[in-house]
Formats: sequence, C-alpha cells, structure tokens
Amino acid sequence: MSGHSKWSTIKRKKAVTDARRAKLWTKLLKEITVSARLGGGDPEADPRLRSAIADARTANVPSDNIERAIQKGTGDLEGSSYEEVSYEGYGPGGVAILIEAMTDNRNRTVAELRHLFTRHGGNLAESGAVAWMFERQGIIALPRKGLSEEAFIELALELGVDDLSTEGEDYELYTGADTYHQTLDALEERGIQPVDKEFAMTPQSTVEPERDQAMKSLRLLDALEDNDDVQHVWANLEVDDEVLATAE
Repeated sequence: MSGHSKWSTIKRKKAVTDARRAKLWTKLLKEITVSARLGGGDPEADPRLRSAIADARTANVPSDNIERAIQKGTGDLEGSSYEEVSYEGYGPGGVAILIEAMTDNRNRTVAELRHLFTRHGGNLAESGAVAWMFERQGIIALPRKGLSEEAFIELALELGVDDLSTEGEDYELYTGADTYHQTLDALEERGIQPVDKEFAMTPQSTVEPERDQAMKSLRLLDALEDNDDVQHVWANLEVDDEVLATAE
C-alpha cells in the first residue's frame, strides 16, 4: 500500500481523532445484542459473539453494559428488536459503497441513507448493484514493535493465513471468512494483541477518483458512518496519502 491507502487503512488512520468514536459503544452493543439473539448468548459456543464482546472490552465498554446487551439479545431483558440489513450505492467518482446496518425501522433507515447519498453527490442503488465487487475477509493488523518482518512472515505461515502485507504502519494478515475467528484465537494463545481487526467486505478492485471527487466521496463515507443505524461502511475507494492528509 505504499503511496496509496485502502479504505480499511483510511478508517484506521481517521479513527484516532474521529468524533464518531463517541457513538462507538452503541454500535458495539448493538452487535452484541444481535449476535446473542442469533447465537444463543454463549460466547464460548459463538465466535461472532465472542469477537463482539472482545471488541467492546477493547473499547472500554463496562461489563454491566455488555451483560445487559447479551440479555436483551436472549430476551431476558426488554429492548429494541434490531434486524441486519445491507444497502448499496455509488459515491462521487463511481466509488462503490456497501453498507451494513442494524435497525428497528427499515423505512427510517433507508430514507436517511438516501438523503445522505443525494446530499453528497452519490446515489443509493438496487440490491446487488455493487455487492458482487466485495468479498468477505478477515483483516488483522499487528504492531511492528517487537516483531521483525522475518518473524511476522513465519507467524503468518504458522497460522496458515490467505495473505499478508508488510507495507504500511502495521503488518496485516488476511484470512478467509471461515478462519478469521480461529486466527484471532491462535494469536491470543500466543499472547499477540492486534492493533486492529475487521471482519470486512474487501473490494476485489479499487477506483482512484480525481482529487475533488475523492474528497466528496470521503465526506459521504464519513456521513454514512456517522448514522446511528450504520454498523459498517465498505468502499472500493483508493486515495493517495496527500489527499487523505487533507481530508483529516
């Protein structure tokens, strides 16, 4: 990624100072609630719930909040009934955008998202318009400190990951959808704490719009991620570091 930044890396860089971090707990707790509802509430038997709880703890969400979210999912406590929905669209410059949301009101959510796309020069598309451009993949970032490049490559081979990257600020491991949680467990057993991790929808190809269009797309992606119902936003946007620095 030398000279360019994929969307997963863009989000990691922006997260340091991002005002939306104030909404992070709500999104994490929604994920716990839905995971508990789908998987039964036992993190030992449900990798998705286990990962959601780990993410919440990393973000310093209090244990009481986590437990209540689990109980809402299992029905032991009353709470909103969230459903998972996805939306697709295009940003300025032809950027493909895939959105994962959790909502208790589909009509409200789609109206709000359509407004954001229109306001920022994009458009909400029909189901299937861009989803085919993305593939589910695990992305795990590891710190360089205390881990040489040679040791990192040996670790990646031991873990049997699909791919790796030694470029950028952190090392990155790429796993298949069915081995993501296993890889995280293996890292935990080795006492290795990821800098960041995502069960992501990664684009199979990227587009790099001209500067003005790239800036508009970044503003659209920011607005989408700031929506209360949106859990994740994926895009095939690629921008150079100079444009990203300006956006920050």
